[in-house]
Amino acid sequence: MSKLDKEEQEILDAFDGGGLRRAPDFEERKTRHQQYAEAMFKKDARINIRLSSKDLRGLQKKALSEGIPYQTLIASVLHKYVEGRLREDR
Repeated sequence: MSKLDKEEQEILDAFDGGGLRRAPDFEERKTRHQQYAEAMFKKDARINIRLSSKDLRGLQKKALSEGIPYQTLIASVLHKYVEGRLREDR
């Protein structure tokens, strides 16, 4: 097993000690996240896109820090944008 950071260890300790409870809207959240996952992993189209090397490296670094493949990160960002859940800070 990989080494846990402080926050992860606190969560595990709370779980082991019985100190965690489900959110009141657990079933609703579970259903919503299952739908997100199904939409995210249903890949029935393919595209090619040209990016600057700098942008690609930035995406790869962000994906690495999130622990996901960079192509999955790109698909997630595009999906959130299309769904109207990605907003630019101004």
